[in-house]
Amino acid sequence: MVALSKAATAFLKRKSGIGLPRTCQRASLAMVRGAAFAVPALLLLVAAPAEAVSNKVRITSLSDVAFGTVANLGVDSVRTENVCVYADTASSGYNVTAAGTGPGGAFQLSSGASSMAFEVQWSSSSGQGSGTQLSPNVPLTGQVSTASHQTCSTGPATSASLIILLRSAALSSAKAGSYNGTLTLVVGPE
Repeated sequence: MVALSKAATAFLKRKSGIGLPRTCQRASLAMVRGAAFAVPALLLLVAAPAEAVSNKVRITSLSDVAFGTVANLGVDSVRTENVCVYADTASSGYNVTAAGTGPGGAFQLSSGASSMAFEVQWSSSSGQGSGTQLSPNVPLTGQVSTASHQTCSTGPATSASLIILLRSAALSSAKAGSYNGTLTLVVGPE
């Protein structure tokens, strides 16, 4: 008799964005799933520069987030990242748009011909474990920042939460392999 365990690991790595009229953060997400082993994977956030520079909105304070080994594929795996979103507008308002690498910007990881969906949520409050579900390429409007400085160096240290979810149904039905994808976040003033 041979016992097999299934496991998956994912990490979030970052580079902070610079002040842009719309701050764009791109994330490469890799997920590895297989039997009897766990292999590290990576979710990488990097800034994508825009042509015109402005200090109207800015997203900073991104850091590594490790999912660790996902040994129980029967439960969702959730990680949050507390970030600083600064909005220099009359209402401190901003919107956030997310896009993945799947068809139509779907939040999708792929390994060869296989794919696995993931979910993205956003909260305009720091320290949240859940938030508003983001749909690919659809702005989440009406967000208000509590940040008083562009990098949250004074006032609150973070002002929003990015939540990444790997649902148990997607984890347990995924074929073994190394899954990769990209998540792009765009923050704009309101």
